[in-house]
Amino acid sequence: MYSKLSYLFSGIQVLWGLAIVIPSIALSIRRLHDVGRSGWWFLINLVPVVGGIVFLVFTLMASDGANKWGEPAKA
Repeated sequence: MYSKLSYLFSGIQVLWGLAIVIPSIALSIRRLHDVGRSGWWFLINLVPVVGGIVFLVFTLMASDGANKWGEPAKA
């Protein structure tokens, strides 16, 4: 039913997804640190609908300058 080529592309998609997930989480946590929040706030994404909206608002906030995690990336 499926060709070997489709299985190959599926495998490549899985590998790409696994290769992207860790850097994406790391960048999200870095952004939370830039706005003065703990990286644990990333877990707010597990709350359906509202969690994603809250996380989006946090990531769109302006950086506060230096905080306990250091200088923001723009500085």
